Amino acid sequence: MNKSILCLLIDDDQDDQEIFSMALEEVDREIECIMANNGISALNTLRSDNAPTPDYIFIDLNMPKMNGLECLQEIQKLSHLKDARVFMYSTSVDDYVLQKSKALGAMEFIVKPTGITPLIEKLSEVFTQNR
Repeated sequence: MNKSILCLLIDDDQDDQEIFSMALEEVDREIECIMANNGISALNTLRSDNAPTPDYIFIDLNMPKMNGLECLQEIQKLSHLKDARVFMYSTSVDDYVLQKSKALGAMEFIVKPTGITPLIEKLSEVFTQNR
């Protein structure tokens, strides 16, 4: 029996959360996804006594309270997440942010696609290449 996959999406946009969830369901119904509305909320969950251990973490760059790079930096400090595959996931990217996210441990910077079909394709690629 295959180990179930847990992923965490950290994104302040409810519509983006819903689209991500729908796309993920198309990729593989067995992947469980938990959501956090911002980096602080995600870190509180990830630092709790019965903290989840996501296999994949997707972090939006532009969020209130704590931006994605700050969140990524804090996630890298959590020893129980040392094997998690972390991806930045945002509508905007520039060379500095791309390099900084890689330096902080992100596997890839995914630019949010404009439709659900390209998102399904990208997530399929991510989960196929990184299992």
